[in-house]
Amino acid sequence: MRILILIFFFSSQLLAQGISETQSQQVLIVYGSDTCHYCIETKEILTEKKINFQYYDVDTNKPKLQEMLDMLEENNFSLSNVQLPVVDRNGDVFMNDSDFDQFIEKLIKNE
Repeated sequence: MRILILIFFFSSQLLAQGISETQSQQVLIVYGSDTCHYCIETKEILTEKKINFQYYDVDTNKPKLQEMLDMLEENNFSLSNVQLPVVDRNGDVFMNDSDFDQFIEKLIKNE
């Protein structure tokens, strides 16, 4: 009986660990600027909708700026017209290009 309880305990621990690993893998990363009104509004909307995200201010965090530019280049975005915020949702990279409402719809669509 003790063996079954231990097996159940460790199985449930592994299952819980797997769930938390999956949740932590589903990180929404937002690259923006604290002087950009679209970035500020994006953060407010994500917070209001209780969507977990990681935000990087590319004006003050130069390594994250370079990370964002490299990611955009790898995903065939033109670096001549980068518009903030830029979002990375598990490899799906997009930015606020011309219609902020469409950007927000895409941002919260699968959350």
